[in-house]
Amino acid sequence: MVTYSKFDTAMSSSLLDSNMRLSHHYKTFSSKTQFQMVLATLHKLQESGFYWGTMTGKEANALLASEPTGTFLIRDSSDNRHLFTLSIKTASGTKNLRIQCDSSSFYLQTDPKNIQSVPHFDCVLKLVHHYMSQSKGNARSGSTYYIYSGMEKVPLELIKPLSCSLSSLQHLCRKTVNGHLDVSSRRDQLPLPLKEFLQEYDAPI
Repeated sequence: MVTYSKFDTAMSSSLLDSNMRLSHHYKTFSSKTQFQMVLATLHKLQESGFYWGTMTGKEANALLASEPTGTFLIRDSSDNRHLFTLSIKTASGTKNLRIQCDSSSFYLQTDPKNIQSVPHFDCVLKLVHHYMSQSKGNARSGSTYYIYSGMEKVPLELIKPLSCSLSSLQHLCRKTVNGHLDVSSRRDQLPLPLKEFLQEYDAPI
């Protein structure tokens, strides 16, 4: 097993010195590939505008208390065994879901008793976008993901992220482009600097 501290000295300092520290976490990674996946995700989260960093569940609850159902944010997990937590305002109050991380992906285990496979993603933003799309399609398809918390079973609805910072016009334009599949399919025709700018943040949220 390889620890974060070992990678800290082995990886390029430019990757780690620009506010890219993993908060108070000293997670053990199974491989260099997993470590790089987490770093890439952290970079995109910091660009997203709804990653709140170090925060307790109580603080997340206070922020989301007056927000409509379906509002959510990403924060650092208070549990040192995990990196990120998804805090969501539901009809039953704020629910906090730890984002699981294995050797090559992130995923949500909303039901601890569920033995079926759940969707896996190489970036937290892709995970969030997937469940946002599912939330929007629930009314039409009738399929719903649920959060199982104690004796409660509440729908998992991700409607709107709670922003912690203002996005630049460039970033807003980039998200818009990423949300249009017809444009995305023609990226190879774009100038290299623009193509690289889109690749640095490839999510529509």
